[in-house]
Amino acid sequence: MPRVQHSATAAEPHLMERLRSMVWGPAEFVGLPPLRLTAKGILAGCLAAVAIIGSTVAGAWYGITGLAAGEGGLVCAALLVLYLCGVRAGRALVGAVAVLAVGLALQTPQAAAGFVLAERGRPESVVVVSVEGASADAPGSGRYLCSVLDRDGVPMKLRIWRGCEQTTRPGDAITVVYDVEGRVPPRGAEGGGSALDALSGLDGWLAGLVFACVVAVVRSHRLSAPDRGHGPSP
Repeated sequence: MPRVQHSATAAEPHLMERLRSMVWGPAEFVGLPPLRLTAKGILAGCLAAVAIIGSTVAGAWYGITGLAAGEGGLVCAALLVLYLCGVRAGRALVGAVAVLAVGLALQTPQAAAGFVLAERGRPESVVVVSVEGASADAPGSGRYLCSVLDRDGVPMKLRIWRGCEQTTRPGDAITVVYDVEGRVPPRGAEGGGSALDALSGLDGWLAGLVFACVVAVVRSHRLSAPDRGHGPSP
């Protein structure tokens, strides 16, 4: 009986090590991480980010509904997760990468629309017919929504919030930017930023994704092939 208890006690550190390796990755190196793995992590993160953002921008530019809505970006995020599972990265780090990649894919459609409007949008003045949302007669920081007449004098189905302020009243004129190709919905004009400025809101997601990919790939390093068992030697 004491021998059985001693055997179980001796197995506990090995079990905990395997559990830690599964959750966070084995990270079997001493000192600084291997440069090769760091480069692979940066490459994986950058390629995934470019694919997610690029596919969504292309969808908005050419009017491909699925891509413009971020569906292509979600597919790219799934492929990145499959790659990390293939290199046997820690499950917790794979989960973190998945959250960041999906978050980037969901945030990109609005930025992509802004990119298209900054590149080929045409500003036009429209007339406000009503203001809704936060109380237009009380101070506050709530968002205001303006219903407007389009350039042909027809009420627009979309309500505008960019450029619609607390002081805006029915009959006022605000500026709306139209896509000359009609592939992106119009929106209220903002400060005259460049097309790249429209994507700047994704910087945090992009940096977080690349960093998480580097950590996941680096910590997946193994000095030898994973154990297949510990049977007795013949």
